[in-house]
Amino acid sequence: MLAILLATIVLHLTDLIILFISTCANAWRTDGVTNYHLWYGCTQKNGVDDCSGTSDADWLQAVQALMILATIFCLISFIFFLCQLFTLVKGGRFFFTAVFQVLASLFVMSGAIIYTVMSPELKNENDAYGYAFVLAWLAFPLTLISGFIYIVLRKKE
Repeated sequence: MLAILLATIVLHLTDLIILFISTCANAWRTDGVTNYHLWYGCTQKNGVDDCSGTSDADWLQAVQALMILATIFCLISFIFFLCQLFTLVKGGRFFFTAVFQVLASLFVMSGAIIYTVMSPELKNENDAYGYAFVLAWLAFPLTLISGFIYIVLRKKE
């Protein structure tokens, strides 16, 4: 039981770290010279980054909000898990934790889908999605699996 508990904690912390990095990192889309992020775009000129804010497009603000919500819900879910670990009765399930974790996975999935569909077209062959975009998509199944584990997991003494 201790091994399952530790594995669940490690998975949850991994989810949280991946969500935080994908929300904060400056690499959702890149063309080799310019990196585009949820918050700003940076062009490197002579070794110096020239950064400017992103557009105020509604779809981009929706992605920003969803990624922030996913990170917050994942953190709240972890705090609830730690609280329930010490207060839940024997045989109880971690449903409250699971609800927040599944909601976090749905938020990150929605944000990644919106960015995929609405982001500007890749203009030439040098354009590519960056590692933060890939991490956002990786966070979705990991967070969903973690939520399902909390649904099945029972507290044992």
